[in-house]
Amino acid sequence: MTTILIVDDSAVDRRLAQGLLEKCPVLSFMYAANGKEAVEQLKVSPPDLVLTDLQMPEMNGLELVKAVREKHPLVPVILMTAQGSEEIAVQALASGAASYVPKSRLARDLESTVESVLATARAQRRHARLMDCVTRSHLSFVIDNDPSLVAAVVDQLQDRVVQLGVCDETERIRVGIALEEALINAVYHGNLELTSELRESDMNAYYALAEERRSEEPYRSRLVHVDATVTRHEATFVVRDSGAGFDPAVLPDPTDPENLEKLTGRGLLLIRTFMDEVRYNPTGNEITMVKRNGR
Repeated sequence: MTTILIVDDSAVDRRLAQGLLEKCPVLSFMYAANGKEAVEQLKVSPPDLVLTDLQMPEMNGLELVKAVREKHPLVPVILMTAQGSEEIAVQALASGAASYVPKSRLARDLESTVESVLATARAQRRHARLMDCVTRSHLSFVIDNDPSLVAAVVDQLQDRVVQLGVCDETERIRVGIALEEALINAVYHGNLELTSELRESDMNAYYALAEERRSEEPYRSRLVHVDATVTRHEATFVVRDSGAGFDPAVLPDPTDPENLEKLTGRGLLLIRTFMDEVRYNPTGNEITMVKRNGR
């Protein structure tokens, strides 16, 4: 059984979050009205994931993220953000939160976000071993537009950054989320040329068009190239799609509060927050991400 600790000073919002998740029979729930209560529960029985509001009395979500990362680095934290809490959300992501979901999008995005973070955390626990004899590792992948391959590639790359000591177990989850965002972007936006506007307006139409294009030319012949070089000091990840690209200069500012509610802004914010350096090639079909050993 997978346990989720829901932290919110509103009993209604706690029940709402549970209601959106409880159709999954393998989930059980714990509750806390603020960060201070959550910390006490973590001492007694650490959950598999913490889902927390940001604005709370006693101890807010930002303070809770810092406490969880310090005492329970293997427990990921997802933020539920209300309008007006964007600045705190950015700070919390920088402090160790694994992801966030705007409260206005809970019904649409909460379940998938929780599933994604839990899957990444499980992979972390399964593969947490060190390879002390390895000082440098290079991996290259060429994958088609099947999204199921993304998780397998991310697992492999996460293994390398932990094995070579670039990241601790908490940072492994964050690196995995950034890599997944980059690879999904390469498949859907790069190779399949699907727009963020369509995804914002009609999610079902977005994925239906993706399925259609996987079997059509020129989309079905396009590939995603992934190159990773990992040393004891840093990891460099290069993800290149075969699409037409875009002008990187027109990318939205992910820290702008107006963009935090948008799916495009969310993905870019996670990548830029979780990686130490992010850059695009001039044609926009290649992203380079660097994660440095901060210890």
